[in-house]
Amino acid sequence: MLLLALDTATPAVTVALHDGSDVIASSSQVDARRHGELLLPAVDRVLAEAGLRLDAVTGIVAGTGPGPYTGLRVGLMTADAFGLALGVPVHGLCTLDGLAFAADLEGPFVVATDARRKEVYWARYADSRTRLTDPAVDRPADIAGQVAGLPAVGAGALLYPDTFPRAHEPEHVSAAALARLAAEKLAAGEELPAPRPLYLRRPDAQVPKNYKVVTPK
Repeated sequence: MLLLALDTATPAVTVALHDGSDVIASSSQVDARRHGELLLPAVDRVLAEAGLRLDAVTGIVAGTGPGPYTGLRVGLMTADAFGLALGVPVHGLCTLDGLAFAADLEGPFVVATDARRKEVYWARYADSRTRLTDPAVDRPADIAGQVAGLPAVGAGALLYPDTFPRAHEPEHVSAAALARLAAEKLAAGEELPAPRPLYLRRPDAQVPKNYKVVTPK
């Protein structure tokens, strides 16, 4: 097994290789505006670090968000392209699940990432491997009662200490955590979901309404 994991659902552009036993190379850069520019060089970098070629990869793992439309699309389209070119399966994993796995907390907790517009993408977890709720997008004040008293991880939690007073790192997901979680699930015979994006809301860009009709003279 050689899994190539990547995620662009948060400001982190993150890539990792997992050989079935552990992560053998990884790269993470935080830049919310350059996902498209940074992703492929990061893939080249981890392959070079591991001393491997892309055609050695036997499976792709892509973070499915939730996340902003443009950034998330970069990672998922790249994962699909690699899968088609190499003829290998492409698996999806919720980005929040990767953060929860990296947090490695024992009891109930919350993962919250920054959804912009003064909102967070979030979910509750029983432990680092068990999500209790579907991912959602909300204003922090609107979910304060649901998350009260719980530890929280992620950039969204760190941004809103009034709602998440027990927030701490990790701030962004790492592909290394996604790769470890995926490898663990695959080794246990679990079928991973398809790499379908969790947008949770419509993209910011909209088609203008009420076009002005121009007729030829």
